Amino acid sequence: MQLIGMLDSPYVRRVSISLQLLGISFEHRSISVFSTFEQFREINPVVKAPSLVCDDGELLMDSTLILDYAEALAAPGKSLMPAAIGERQHALRVIGLALAACEKTVQIVYERNLRPAEKQHEPWVTRVQGQLYAAYQALELELRNRPLDVASKTINQAGVTTAVAWQFTRMMLPEIVLAADYPTLQSFSERAEQLAEFIAAPPL
Repeated sequence: MQLIGMLDSPYVRRVSISLQLLGISFEHRSISVFSTFEQFREINPVVKAPSLVCDDGELLMDSTLILDYAEALAAPGKSLMPAAIGERQHALRVIGLALAACEKTVQIVYERNLRPAEKQHEPWVTRVQGQLYAAYQALELELRNRPLDVASKTINQAGVTTAVAWQFTRMMLPEIVLAADYPTLQSFSERAEQLAEFIAAPPL
């Protein structure tokens, strides 16, 4: 099984960390959708990261769908999603907020880096930035009210995705999202980044 994509993508990184936590063996291939576009297209004509080449050669894409497949592959009783419906509902809320923060970060980065300056639309950037702030404000409150576990044996998908999203935003937009404004998220991220599975999937 091969995971295709660069670890500077939060979507690729959340899959890599999750596969490790689930005990699933895989090969990671660092192929970029930008600098090595043609090489990526040979594997997946859609050129979407992450892509997962399954053992039988079938190709999966989209981090959430790949993780759903990974959960089915994991050993009995091993899962990053809570079984109890109430806990699962809360985990899904946190994951949704973290993925929204990832999406809005990517939109801002693309607007800045890929669109010519004269074509950038400031009202759109302002709107997306407001959505980014809203996502992280909600996540900060969620973690204050219901702290997430942060150990290799107990961290769940909500914790993985939150930590990965926060690190990605801070790496890409440090002047927009300030660590001091979200101390609970910053503390959680710092502890998560010390776990072996996170260290094994560096974002650079």
